[in-house]
Amino acid sequence: MTNAYPLKFMIGSFEVTGFGLMMMLAFLTAAWVADQEGRRLGFKADYAGDIVMGAVVGGIIGAKLWYVALFGAGSLFERGGLVWYGGFVGGTLGVIFMGWWRKVPIRWTMHLVAPALAAGYAVGRVGCYVVGDDYGRPTSLPWAVAFPDGAPATRASTLAAQFGVTLPPGTAPDAILAVHPTQLYEVTLMLIAFALLWRWRLSPRGTGWLFGAYLVFAGFERFLVEILRAKDDRIFGVFTIAQLTSIVLIVSGSTVIATLSKKGTIAPGIWLKKGAQNT
Repeated sequence: MTNAYPLKFMIGSFEVTGFGLMMMLAFLTAAWVADQEGRRLGFKADYAGDIVMGAVVGGIIGAKLWYVALFGAGSLFERGGLVWYGGFVGGTLGVIFMGWWRKVPIRWTMHLVAPALAAGYAVGRVGCYVVGDDYGRPTSLPWAVAFPDGAPATRASTLAAQFGVTLPPGTAPDAILAVHPTQLYEVTLMLIAFALLWRWRLSPRGTGWLFGAYLVFAGFERFLVEILRAKDDRIFGVFTIAQLTSIVLIVSGSTVIATLSKKGTIAPGIWLKKGAQNT
């Protein structure tokens, strides 16, 4: 068992948290990946920055609004207080808006952001690990991790009261338990997804199908990880809210793949540099 403590340090009078640092790195990573693919395709360099700006602003607003919708207005200023699916919806809307503003067809924006989203999400989930959030259920596996100062701590009484975890008889209420590091499971799965999407971006299939593949990957990995997550928001005693959302992502992604795979390449609009090739 390993004990993990929140990463934070001071720069002058300003406190830097591991979560904030990794979120910044996540957006920078996504921007770099989108920029690399954009350069290969001949897009002007600043379009990747436009995409990331839309994702950052829309993602933060969406993640916070989703959290407030789940936990009430009083949660607006709570520590963390960001929900991934809300961030996904808000970030997607932000990216779509930036594409519309720059007059880039949405299918090209979908192509550019697919590998970038996978890479950025993988880096961002490290932030959840270093702050001790979004962990799994108790386990005795060799790689189990305890979060004594997590958000919240993996204390037996907390796991039972807040997440509905059933504990072995005789477990001390104040015991700090080791749990599945589900944050790192997601990091691993999304890095695999990124590697595949990065390779598949060269496929001759129709523009935009790659985003459908990302949706399938994102939904599939989250559905699996939710099985091990420490949480108690199941609907009808079967699926968590995140798992139901994952099913929607998988179905939507499959539909995008089926619809766009055979449609061919389209003109990317005014943001493609003169003379560049769409290959």
